Amino acid sequence: MKIIDLHDPERVNRNPDDIKILLQTGNFIQDEFTISKIELRLYTEKLDPKNGNYSLITSFVQTDKGSVEMIYDEGFLGNNVLSRAFTFLTTNLGLSALVLRSIISIRGNTSK
Repeated sequence: MKIIDLHDPERVNRNPDDIKILLQTGNFIQDEFTISKIELRLYTEKLDPKNGNYSLITSFVQTDKGSVEMIYDEGFLGNNVLSRAFTFLTTNLGLSALVLRSIISIRGNTSK
């Protein structure tokens, strides 16, 4: 099952402009879910001459029970936005929260 947890799934109906891999080859278990891949994905949506690029950053988490892509951040976020988000997640407890949010989303969508 692939879940796109966005109000408008068409926003991610293309290849991302950039990807940062947080976990690719490992498998770890959170609750009863085996997590096999975690990515941050950048979609540049528009360019404003005054504010710069409007960026949509999503998280993608793949488990043995399905995958989910959801909004991590969006807006006129400046330069190197994906690298900054990656650094924040890997130096704080953000990765744990990201995994838990993803599991909650998968559970919510599989129980419908």
